[in-house]
Amino acid sequence: MVYKFTLLSDEADNFVRVISIDSEATFLDLHNAILDSVRFEKNLLTTFFLCSDDWEKGQEVTLVEMESSSEYDNLVMDSTKLEELLSDEKQKLLYVFDLMSERSFFMELTEIIPGIRMNKPECVLSKGEPPVQTISEENMVAGAKLNIDESFYGDEDFDVDELDEEGFGDMNFDDSSLFNDDKF
Repeated sequence: MVYKFTLLSDEADNFVRVISIDSEATFLDLHNAILDSVRFEKNLLTTFFLCSDDWEKGQEVTLVEMESSSEYDNLVMDSTKLEELLSDEKQKLLYVFDLMSERSFFMELTEIIPGIRMNKPECVLSKGEPPVQTISEENMVAGAKLNIDESFYGDEDFDVDELDEEGFGDMNFDDSSLFNDDKF
């Protein structure tokens, strides 16, 4: 069986990656396919979270074994097959690629294709530039010192009252149509 995952970022406009991978592959194989598709270094800690439909974090699958006081088992990428945890289309995941800043790709298992196998993962759609892999310590400190009303939004006339109650206008990652292949 082949799984097709769609990845989006709330940091980069028009960024989309679609990765096809065998269901018997491990989360480490998926991790490497994601990093290859965005040309990120493979020397940083990353993690996957299975999520509810509302993007609430659930089971974590880590790159290395870590002590955890979580209610979930401690699963490691290289020994956890995708099919062990994923069996339904529309399953949501977060792939945290920058643990220090908690920056992630939003992922959805957009299609399950039965009856075929793949030897290695493949990025079947690559659109837009990914966000930077890490934010430097200087940029994090500088970002904390920004005057949010002026510098962060790039507009001195920014008015916080113009935002809707959710604070993100029309951006809504709960909308499953974002992951629809027909949009790409």
